[in-house]
Amino acid sequence: MAVLPLQSKLPDVGTTIFTIMSKLAADEGAINLSQGYPDFDGPRPLLDRVSHYLANGYNQYPPMAGIEPLREAIARKVESLYGLAPDPDTEVTITSGATEALFCAINAVIGSGDEALLFDPCYDSYEPAVTLAGGSCRHIPTLAPDFRVDWDRVRDAIRPNTRLIVLNTPHNPTGTVWDESDIDALRSVVADRDIYLLADEVYEHVVFDGRQHVSLARYPDLFARSFVVSSFGKTYHVTGWKVAYCVAPAALTEEFRRIHQFVTFTTATPLQYGLADFLADCPQHHLNLAAFYQAKRDLFCGYLRESRFRLAPSAGTFFQLVDYGAISDEPDTALARRWTVQHKVASIPVSVFYEDAPDQRYLRFCFAKDDATLERAAAVLCRL
Repeated sequence: MAVLPLQSKLPDVGTTIFTIMSKLAADEGAINLSQGYPDFDGPRPLLDRVSHYLANGYNQYPPMAGIEPLREAIARKVESLYGLAPDPDTEVTITSGATEALFCAINAVIGSGDEALLFDPCYDSYEPAVTLAGGSCRHIPTLAPDFRVDWDRVRDAIRPNTRLIVLNTPHNPTGTVWDESDIDALRSVVADRDIYLLADEVYEHVVFDGRQHVSLARYPDLFARSFVVSSFGKTYHVTGWKVAYCVAPAALTEEFRRIHQFVTFTTATPLQYGLADFLADCPQHHLNLAAFYQAKRDLFCGYLRESRFRLAPSAGTFFQLVDYGAISDEPDTALARRWTVQHKVASIPVSVFYEDAPDQRYLRFCFAKDDATLERAAAVLCRL
């Protein structure tokens, strides 16, 4: 039987590098420092609360925007951290993962002919969502070794159809963290322009060495045009639950929810109730998260001191970039695959996050792993 031809809406999009490298790691029995998820479980009290609700009848549809106790807990958290008091009824929405929140926010503001500005290297879900909304992307590269945004280049990139700027701090994959100078520059760029902001802040609690996370929720003038996306999966070591949320002004949230209701509609009920309880009862978890991951960063970087890699310790996230230029001139995509097969340690090549990859030699390693896992992986890397 003949198959009807299908014209792809995303003809240039293949399987994500995270899926490719994790599968290769599993197939080869390699230590997986590629995809960004822990190899340890979430807090026991959180797991217990979810189990309680799972076993006691909380298994039917929750409200489309998320259950009220969780939205209220998020609003209290945002106010305590950033000084913003969002209305839990009209400005907080629970989503099935940050990827869904990003998709809904992009589709809320991007239409045919609109343009979004992305900072490369950037997470790979942004551009497909813009494309599906009928828009296009303009990529502004950030370069080694510091991967800072060139704000003069951003100003030059603004066009009449520029509708959205997508920012990510702390930044995946580079681990850079924005500061007040970036906020001032962003404010200058968008002043008197009809440009929305999408802040991917899923690593908001993983900021090191005394730095402060500059959430757009801190700045009323910027928040007025912003969608701020955060992740419970990253914060509570439960990435497989795919629970996140978006905080945005009421008018933006209204449009966001119009789209959200037809993407996933809502998110698993027992997970929401368990998270609401844990947020209320154990705020020390997210307050202590930076110290927890900084210890892992320091451990991993300490092990690599004896290696031939060049690196600057990550400023945030649970990722560490390493420059392998002193070891090989092989392209990073080929090297990452070869080392996974030959040396049994999987990483992510950084060039895949660029529209036009510069001549750099970087791999990304995830250090959200048990200390013993990091020690075993580092021992291999130090022999290269």
